[in-house]
Amino acid sequence: MQMTTQNPMHNQQPLIMTPPAVVTTKDSMYLKDGMSWLLLAAKKCAHYANEAECSQVQQMLNQMGQLHLKHYKLLLRHCQNNNTQQMAQVPHIPQQ
Repeated sequence: MQMTTQNPMHNQQPLIMTPPAVVTTKDSMYLKDGMSWLLLAAKKCAHYANEAECSQVQQMLNQMGQLHLKHYKLLLRHCQNNNTQQMAQVPHIPQQ
């Protein structure tokens, strides 16, 4: 996994530049939350674009909605990979 560090002034974990080979249950829950937020944001942008009277505001909201939808579809594509074979290769820690 290739990693890079962020600004040393912030006490955050380093960014992971390449995705892991396995998506854990916890990872999938984070993905589900993120996808829900993106889809909701896209729907809100579409709603407020229809409510706006200014064409520039409508255009900006539509662009924002399309960006959220693009990110949603990207995550959805990543989630459609078969994870079973990779999970079978992960060493399991015996529970005590």
